[in-house]
Amino acid sequence: MCSSECTDATRMHRCDRVGVRRAPTSTTTTTTMMTVMRMMVMESVNKSPKKTDKPSDVLPAARSAIRNGDADGGSNVVSGGGSGGGGGCVLGIDERTGRLQWCPGYRFVRILFVIPAAMLPIALLFLLLSRFQVVGSEVPEHAQQRGAGCGGIGYFADGNELADDDVLSGWSATDQRINAERCLSLATGAGEEQTDLEADRGLLRHILRTSFVPPIPEHGRLPGCQHTGLRDNAPDASQDDVPDVPDDTAGPVPHNGTKASRRVKKSLAWRLVDSKSPESIRAAQVEIMRKHMDERADPCQDFYQYACGNWDQVNPIPKDKAALDTFELLRESLDLVLKNLLLEGVEHDLPELPDIENTLGSTTTTPVATAAAVETTAEQLHRVRKRIPKRMPRAVQNKLIIRSTQVKRVRKRRQLTTTTERDSAEEDYEVRAEDEDAETKARHLFVSCMNYAQIEQRGLEPLHALLASLGGWPVLDPAWDARNFDWLNLTAHVRRYNNDILIVQWVGPDIKNSDENIVQFDQTSLGLPTRDYYLQPANRKYLDAYRQFMIEVIELLGVPTGRARQATDEMLEFEIQLANITNPPEERNNVSTLYRKMILEHLQDEIPEIDWSGYLQIVTDRPVNSSEFVVMFALTYMHDLVELIEQTEPRIVANYILWRFVRHRINNLDDRFLGAKQRFSNALFGREKNPPRWKNCVTQVNANMGMAVGAMFVRRYFDETSKRDTLTMTHELQQAFRELLNQTEWIDGPTKRLAEQKVNAMSLRIGYPDFILSPGELNSRYAGLSVHPERYFENTLNVLSHIRRTDQEKLGQPVNKTVWHTAPAVVNAYYSRNKNQIMFPAGILQPPFYHRHFPKSINYGGIGVVIGHELTHGFDDKGRLFDHDGNLYRWWSDGAIEAFHERAACLVQQYGKYTIDEIGVQLDGENTQGENIADNGGIKQAFLAYTRWLEAQTDPRVLEQETLPGLNVTNRQLFFLNFAQIWCGAMRPEATRSKLKTAVHSPGRFRVIGTLSNSEDFAREFNCPIGSIMNPVEKCSVW
Repeated sequence: MCSSECTDATRMHRCDRVGVRRAPTSTTTTTTMMTVMRMMVMESVNKSPKKTDKPSDVLPAARSAIRNGDADGGSNVVSGGGSGGGGGCVLGIDERTGRLQWCPGYRFVRILFVIPAAMLPIALLFLLLSRFQVVGSEVPEHAQQRGAGCGGIGYFADGNELADDDVLSGWSATDQRINAERCLSLATGAGEEQTDLEADRGLLRHILRTSFVPPIPEHGRLPGCQHTGLRDNAPDASQDDVPDVPDDTAGPVPHNGTKASRRVKKSLAWRLVDSKSPESIRAAQVEIMRKHMDERADPCQDFYQYACGNWDQVNPIPKDKAALDTFELLRESLDLVLKNLLLEGVEHDLPELPDIENTLGSTTTTPVATAAAVETTAEQLHRVRKRIPKRMPRAVQNKLIIRSTQVKRVRKRRQLTTTTERDSAEEDYEVRAEDEDAETKARHLFVSCMNYAQIEQRGLEPLHALLASLGGWPVLDPAWDARNFDWLNLTAHVRRYNNDILIVQWVGPDIKNSDENIVQFDQTSLGLPTRDYYLQPANRKYLDAYRQFMIEVIELLGVPTGRARQATDEMLEFEIQLANITNPPEERNNVSTLYRKMILEHLQDEIPEIDWSGYLQIVTDRPVNSSEFVVMFALTYMHDLVELIEQTEPRIVANYILWRFVRHRINNLDDRFLGAKQRFSNALFGREKNPPRWKNCVTQVNANMGMAVGAMFVRRYFDETSKRDTLTMTHELQQAFRELLNQTEWIDGPTKRLAEQKVNAMSLRIGYPDFILSPGELNSRYAGLSVHPERYFENTLNVLSHIRRTDQEKLGQPVNKTVWHTAPAVVNAYYSRNKNQIMFPAGILQPPFYHRHFPKSINYGGIGVVIGHELTHGFDDKGRLFDHDGNLYRWWSDGAIEAFHERAACLVQQYGKYTIDEIGVQLDGENTQGENIADNGGIKQAFLAYTRWLEAQTDPRVLEQETLPGLNVTNRQLFFLNFAQIWCGAMRPEATRSKLKTAVHSPGRFRVIGTLSNSEDFAREFNCPIGSIMNPVEKCSVW
C-alpha cells in the first residue's frame, strides 16, 4: 500500500507503481506544465494540517490553484494533493494521461474514488460557469456552434435576433486556442479627443451631411468637426486614430460607475429559446423595456425618468468608456460579430494566450508537443512564475525557472533558423498582395493590428524611418537644418497620408453644382476639440493635460525632459495662435458667405505666399492647370496663416506639423504610447482605462475598409426583410410629411410645391450597396492597396494613402449620386444635403429600432422616427438651403424664410433653457437647433404614419398584436415608450462638459423631454393635464 511518505513529487512516482504504470520523463508541453503545476499545488496543500479523506476536500485547493494561476490562461492541468500525515493518500496527476488519480493500489479503493475524481472537472466547470453567469441561460444550439466567444451579444442567423453568446462550446483544441486569443483584452490606446483625419478634411461637414447620432465608433470623427465639414464623399470614412469620444446623445446625467463589467450588457442580450419565435422575441423585448423603466415615475412629469429611470443601475459605465447608451450597446454587439468575421479563414500566428474558460474544454486530451507549443509554453511559464505563492519553497521556484529557461533556449534557436525563411516569405507576399481579395485584405489588416508581439518587437524603427523620409523631426534631432525646410512641402507630403494639417484639402461635389467634383480648401482642425479649449481660461486644465501628453510622447521617443518641455511649450504657443485665427463655428453657419469659387490662378494672386499648384501636384500626383476651378471656404484664415508662419521659427513650425502627424502614428506603436493617450483621455473625458485591443482594431478596419467588412456582415447576418420593410415605411413617412406640409399655413403655395418636389426627389439607400456582394466590384474598390499580415504600421500608411488617392482621382469625373459613402456595419443613419439622400446602414436595422416580429408600434417608434428625423433634415436650418438636386440655392420665398426663423427661434429658446444640474451647464439651443428640428418633425411624421397604418387594418388579429403582454401600456403609448428608450444613457461628468462644447445633438434626456413636451399626440395618449411639464401650454413646432 501507499503510505504517508508519498507526499512529495519525488515519492509520487514510487507510488505510481502500485496503482498506475509510471510514466517516463517527458519534455513535451504537457509534461512541463503538469510537473510545474503539480509541484505548486501539492506543496501548497501539504502545508495544511487539515486531513483530506475525500475528494471534495481537494476541491478548494484545486479551485485556488486555478484562480491563482495565469489570468490569461494559466496551465493546461489541474492537480491536487492529499494530506501531509497519517495514513491518507495523495490525489495526483498521471503524467501520461493528465487525469486525476489516487495512489492506493487496491482495486476496490481505486473504484471507490474513481467516480468522485471523474466528477471533479465537472464540478470545476460548473463553478466557473456559475461565476461567469452562464449557467441557466438558454442559448440556441447554432449560437453555440458559431462560438462568438468572449461573452457579450452575438447574432443569430435570423439577422435581427440577438443572443447571449456567452457559452462554452465543444470546439477542437485548435479552435479554443484561437478563440482564446480573440477574447484576449490586450491594453491599447484609444484616441484622446479624436481629431482624426477625416475630421481634418473640413470644418464645414455639417453643412452637407448630418447623422442621427455622431458616428464616432465607426468613423472616428470628432463631434466638434464631423458635422461641420463639406467632405461627405470619401470612398470610406478614414480613421487615423482610434476613437474614444462619447456620443453627444448619451444620457445627460454624469455617471461615475467604476465597477462596471467589460462584458456587453445583459440588458440587451436576447436570451431566446427559439430565435425564430415571435412570442419569444416579444417576451425578450418586454424584459428589456421593463428593466430600464421606472414605473413609479409620473410620465406626465418626467417621461425620461419613466422610460429610462433604471438605466444607471442596469448599465453602469465600464471603466474603458466615457459614456454608455443604447447605441453603444448595439455597437458592442456589432463589434463582437465583426471581430469573429475578421478572424475567419485567416492563417495567423497571434500569441496564444488561452483563458481558463476555453482551456477547460480541452483538458481531457493530451496536446501534441510542437515547436510552436514549446514557444507558447515558455510564455505561459513566465506568467505562472510571476504568480507563484510566496509561501512556496525556493527549490520549487528554482525548478520552474530552470524549465522556463530551457524552453526559452529552444525558442531562440527556432527564431534564428527561421529569420531567413520569414524574410523570403514576406517578399513572396508582396508579389501576390495585389491578387488578394478585399475581404482578405481587411482580415490581414485586423490580424496585423492584433499582433502586438510583432508591434512591440519592431519598436520605433518604422516611425523613425517614416520621419526620416519626411526630412526628420527637429525635436528628435538637435542638428536639424532649417535652411532646407519648406512648410508647404511638408504639409503636402503629410497630406499624401490623408492627414490635413494647417491646410484642409479634398475633392468633392461643388455645393452650388452638385454634379461636378472640384478641389476645395478649408481651415485647419486643432489638437483639442474646439478653439475654446485654447482661448478660454476655464479650460486651462485640458490644455495642461494636452501639454503633458505631448511631453510624454516626445520623452518616450528618447528626447531628454528639458528639451521635450521646451519644444512642447513652443508648439503649444503656436497652436494657441493657430486657434485664434480660425473662425468659430457660429460664424460659419451661413455657408454661402464662406463660399468662394475661383480659378487657381486667381487664388495664387490672392495668396501669393502659398504655391497652390505645387501643393496640389504633390497631393494629387498629376500636372495642375492654373485655369482649374477650386472652391475656398477660408480665405481670411489662409491670409492669417501665412502671416503666422512668417512670424514663427521654421523649427517650431516643423515640430508642430510633425507632432500632429506623430500623434496619430503612435496608435501603431506599443503600449507605452497608448498609456500616455489613455491618461490624456482620462483628463479630457473621464475614461478610466483603455478598451480591449480587439475593439480598437475592429473599429479601425471597419472605418477604413468598411465595404469589405460590410460584405462579410451582410452575407452572414443581414435580413432582407428589414430592407423591404424599411423601404415601405420610408414611403409612408414621405406621405406623412406631404400631408403635414399641406396642413402648414405659414408656408406659401410656391414654396410648398418646391418642398414637395424635394421630398419626392429624395434618394434612399437602405442596408447596403449591391456592389459589395459582387467580388469583382468589391475587389476593384481596394485595388492597389497592399496589406501585410505582419506589418501593422505600414498597413495603416498604405490604407491612408489609398483613401487619399481614391479621393483625388474623383477630380474631373462626374459625381455619382448613387454611390454609398457609409459602411453597412454601422449603427447610425445619415442625410446628405448635397445629394438629397437618406442612408440607413444595415447596422441600425436591428432591435430596438426594428424587428420583423415586433409590433408595428415599436417599429414606427424606432426606425420610423429615425426615418422621419433624416427626412426632416432636408428642411431644417441648413437643409432648407439646398434644393431637390442638392445644390445651394435660394428657393424659399422671403415670407417663408421669415416664418421659418420665427418657429426655429422658439426651439432655440426652449432647448437653451435646459440645464444639466450636476455640472451646472446649459444646453446651446443655437448649435443644436438643426437636430432638434429633426427630432420634433420626425416623431410627428412617424406617429401620423403609424396612425394611418392602424386605420388601414381590418383584421382584428393584427391589431391584437400591437401591444406587448407584460407592459401596462396601449399600442400608441408603446410607440412613445420605445422612442424614449432609444435615448437611454449615461455619461461621465468630464465627458459631459467636453461634449457640450461641441455638441450638435442635445443630450438624450432632452431629446426625449424636449420632443415629447411639444407633441400634442403624446399629451393625448398619456392623458397629461395641460400645464404639466410634459404638456406645457406653449409648444414649439416647425414641421
